[in-house]
Amino acid sequence: MTGGFKSLKKRRRVQVLSLAGVSLALVLVLLWFLPDDSFQFFRSPSEVVEAPPPPNERFRIGGLVEEGTLVRGQGEQVSFSVTDGGASVQVVYTGILPDLFNEGEGMVAQGNYINGRFEAVEILAKHDETYMPSEVVDALKEQGVYVAPDDTVVTN
Repeated sequence: MTGGFKSLKKRRRVQVLSLAGVSLALVLVLLWFLPDDSFQFFRSPSEVVEAPPPPNERFRIGGLVEEGTLVRGQGEQVSFSVTDGGASVQVVYTGILPDLFNEGEGMVAQGNYINGRFEAVEILAKHDETYMPSEVVDALKEQGVYVAPDDTVVTN
C-alpha cells in the first residue's frame, strides 16, 4: 500500500510542476506580444541630453522645474525646463497642470523627446510638500543637488 501512495505523491508533484511550467510559458508569451509602449523607462535630464532617445520612444523624465522657465501660452499650452542639476531639458505640454505643480518643485512627465524638446502627454507632480518620486531623488543625488525636505543637502 505504501508503493501506491508514493506513486500518487510523485504524480501530483509532476502535475504541479507541469502546471507551473505552462503558467510561466503563458506569462512569457503574453509579455512578448505586449505593445512596445507598455514598457516606459525613466530618464533624468542628464541622461536625455547625453544620449537622446529616438522620437518614437515613450519614456518618463523627471527632476525639478527650473526656476524662471515656466511660460503659459495660449489656452492650456505650457512650456518649462526640467533639470537634475547637471542638465536641463525643455518640456512642452498641452493640458491642465496638477495643483501642486510649481517652479523649483519635483515632477515627472511622460512623453517623447522630439527635435530637442520633450513633448509631454502627462505631467505628474508630487503628492505633498515632502514627497518626490524615488527616480527623481536618485537622479538629483547623482548630480549632487538633492535637498531633503528638512532643507539639508544630501550628496552621494
